[in-house]
Amino acid sequence: MENVAQLTMEILQVADAVARDKGIDREQVLEAMEQAIQKAGRSKYGLEHDIRAIIDRKTGEIQLARYLEVVEEIEKEATQLTLDRARERKADAEIGEFLVDPLPPIDFGRIAAQTAKQVIVQRVREAERERQFEEYKDRIGEVVNGLVKRVEFGNVTVDLGRAEGVMRRDESLPREHFRRNERVRAYIFDVRPELRGPQIHLSRTHPQFMAKLFAQEVPEIYDGIIEIDAVARDPGSRAKIAVHSNDSSIDPVGACVGMRGSRVQAVVSELQGEKIDIIPWSPDPATFVVNALAPAEVAKIVLDEEQNKIEVVVPDEQLSLAIGRRGQNVRLASMLTGWDIDILTEEEESERLQKEFLARSARFIEALDIDEVIAHLLVTEGFSSVEEVAYVPLEDVSGIEGFDDDLAAQLQLRAQNFLEAESARLTDRRRELGVTDDLVALPGLTPQMLIKLGENGVKTIEDFADLASDELTDPEDGYFASFEMREAEANDLIMQARIAAGWFTEEELRAAELEKLAAEEKAQEERALQDERAEV
Repeated sequence: MENVAQLTMEILQVADAVARDKGIDREQVLEAMEQAIQKAGRSKYGLEHDIRAIIDRKTGEIQLARYLEVVEEIEKEATQLTLDRARERKADAEIGEFLVDPLPPIDFGRIAAQTAKQVIVQRVREAERERQFEEYKDRIGEVVNGLVKRVEFGNVTVDLGRAEGVMRRDESLPREHFRRNERVRAYIFDVRPELRGPQIHLSRTHPQFMAKLFAQEVPEIYDGIIEIDAVARDPGSRAKIAVHSNDSSIDPVGACVGMRGSRVQAVVSELQGEKIDIIPWSPDPATFVVNALAPAEVAKIVLDEEQNKIEVVVPDEQLSLAIGRRGQNVRLASMLTGWDIDILTEEEESERLQKEFLARSARFIEALDIDEVIAHLLVTEGFSSVEEVAYVPLEDVSGIEGFDDDLAAQLQLRAQNFLEAESARLTDRRRELGVTDDLVALPGLTPQMLIKLGENGVKTIEDFADLASDELTDPEDGYFASFEMREAEANDLIMQARIAAGWFTEEELRAAELEKLAAEEKAQEERALQDERAEV
């Protein structure tokens, strides 16, 4: 780039070569060159001038010119002129029009050439980044191969051919070390347009990395005959993968294991020996949890759908197997199924049931003034609270073996009297604590809850509206920890309190919820689209 003639002769060849090498559009390279020449021209003729350069796309000829805008009132003398002055040069000039003054070609000196080169390099780099982002933003969910370019503090930069990917230390498997120029396979889990260029984030610990590896090794998964429903991983150590078959004649577990374990072994080798349990998926949560806890045997299972918890009872000798080393087996089973799993031995369950039996019996003895035999009979028949005894149909009580209508009526009367007295006592205590009627009127708060709030200084609807849900539900020091309230219920109560306190209206709340739902649906659609693209 020593003189104009040389630049004119070679400029199109240079643009073609750069576009080809960097994988970007030739037009973007030429525009970068035009900007570079403009910058050099402004450096020579004055930065205040509107100097523009145009490169002929066929001949490579450079046309340099100064542009002057026709305006009513001049604000910048170097780039504007009045209509009268403009019509002296061009009779039919109009406001808003530009008059063009051709300039002689500039001879690039060393500094001007260096400046031009910097502009071109910068613009080409920006165009390359845009190309990389456009190319890889739709490839989230793919498994890619690359070469290790460099390793810094455990973070690996991977050359993907037309771009670079980054795999952070926590996204690589434990005890996994990479050397320069070593081949690596990883999963693209995110692509972000950052200031330094698009960051392609890679992972070998992501659950979907394992799913994609199985899809590569098992043709039935690739063809959609077998589907992967869930994956849970303790990267580098152990994993569980749930599968089901859309063809009843094909065993999904056997297909994934392969002849003599060849298919699963290929995945294990790629994951540095990570042990993989292949679990048959089931639409029934109880069956799915039992399968997920394999190889442990399960004796009994109790579902609590409201709390999203499952209580699993195992034989005493199976406890360590069900829990796994450092709780690994039950933790992976919980991640795989989406249920909170609580494991008990048969002996622990028996002890807990005995304690519950005695506690309920004692409650009936105290509240109803009855002997142990009657209390035990009530508990055995499934009665768990005084409220149940008071308000169930009379025949439900009289139907207990050894009871008659008179005894049942007497028990119900005692239960109702006890509840009335208890309600009066709680009301007096609540008033004594200064809990206001507006808080009492909030649906969903029991007298016991109101007293607990009052004892903690929450006495008005405004006090309650100012709370956060964890202040109510935190298992250690939440006000309602003993009432087993879920976070969603606590949030709902707090929102109702804020409406009652006048912080916002129900219409505003509904509008906010609809907006949140719309945002969630849009995010789900985008994720689904990404998954479809990844599958294609």
